[in-house]
Amino acid sequence: MRVSRIVPPPGPPRTLALAQLTNSVGDGAYYVCSVLYFSRVIGLSPTQIGAALTIGWALGAVVGVPLGHLADRRGPRGIAILMSLATGAAIASLLFVRTYPAFLAAVCLYTCCQCGLAAARQALLAGLVEPARRTETRAYLQSTVNAGLALGAALGGIALQLDNEAAYLTALVMDAVTFVLAAWVLGRLPAPAKQLPSADRPAGRALTVLRDRPYALVSLLNMVMLLYMPLLSVVLPLWIVQRTGAPGWTVSALLVLNTLSVVLFQVRMAARVTGLRSAARAVRQAGIVLLLACGCFAVSAAGTSAWLPVLVLLLAACVQVFGEMLLGSGSWEIGFALAPADKQGQYQGFYGAGTAVARLIGPLLLTTLILSWGTGGWLVVGALFLAAGLAMEPAVRWAEAQRPSEMRESAPVRD
Repeated sequence: MRVSRIVPPPGPPRTLALAQLTNSVGDGAYYVCSVLYFSRVIGLSPTQIGAALTIGWALGAVVGVPLGHLADRRGPRGIAILMSLATGAAIASLLFVRTYPAFLAAVCLYTCCQCGLAAARQALLAGLVEPARRTETRAYLQSTVNAGLALGAALGGIALQLDNEAAYLTALVMDAVTFVLAAWVLGRLPAPAKQLPSADRPAGRALTVLRDRPYALVSLLNMVMLLYMPLLSVVLPLWIVQRTGAPGWTVSALLVLNTLSVVLFQVRMAARVTGLRSAARAVRQAGIVLLLACGCFAVSAAGTSAWLPVLVLLLAACVQVFGEMLLGSGSWEIGFALAPADKQGQYQGFYGAGTAVARLIGPLLLTTLILSWGTGGWLVVGALFLAAGLAMEPAVRWAEAQRPSEMRESAPVRD
């Protein structure tokens, strides 16, 4: 494996990747330790934690668009730095909250800042990287994020092993500090050139994305595809423990397999996407592959021995991560290419809201379908992936046809 497949080229792509790596290490520790900290140290019930996170991500999905619009108006670099510092402050505030209202406020601040940061960073990428290399750069960033999360999760595992308040506090402090460091790294980037508004979409009309029906449809289909995230993080561990004979360590093995695959192969997969047509085709293929993965996961419940479910689950995880990388490569190109150059912030905020919505509705929807219906539930979820993937190609053609004429003329000739 060549280093160039993992490390992005010098310049803005490498600096963006360094910022992503920095705060993803802290996030990895946070994801591993946060729930236990909330329950054992703050003293919250699972219902209270779940309700706060639901409210927080719902609010984050809403405010991501205006925060992205703010990045368009004031400059994505400054807003990205501000959102990174605010995210660090939100995490730091969790060190001191001991009541539920304070916890709810801190969680809402955290989720809103995370959604705003994601929109601003995407707009920053769009402003600093030429269109033909945005998907490639986004693939590098995804690989970097996975590597950072894996390292952070390992560090968080130490806190879990110690299982005391000081260890959990240390993990949260580390996460807060990494967001401050990421803000410093983002400050080393140049400010993107100011984009002039298109004639068809005057600058005076705020939040144009809310009236862009083709882009809304594409974003909705992408949100359905993003249900693979809670499928992996929430549903699959419960499925393995409750419905298969596989040992508990299989959950960790599948996570490691997924993480390493994205780190090593996401950039190579993204190279297959060279424009909107190949991007839509990649999403269609992802729908088919994710359907196959759901079928394999369903089969893992069959049999009484331990080793057979493990082998089936490993096969299913390989199929799933292949579909995940196909989806990422196509989705990133679609999200960037269909957005006006001067409104990337609000468009990326809207497109990225699919992640928050998937996190919001996915756990309840998928656990109800899969853990209640078993094999039938897996097939229903697979059918959702297939339907969204197949619908993406005509949706992209519609959105492309509705783009302003100057956007079509200035688009790079690829595919």
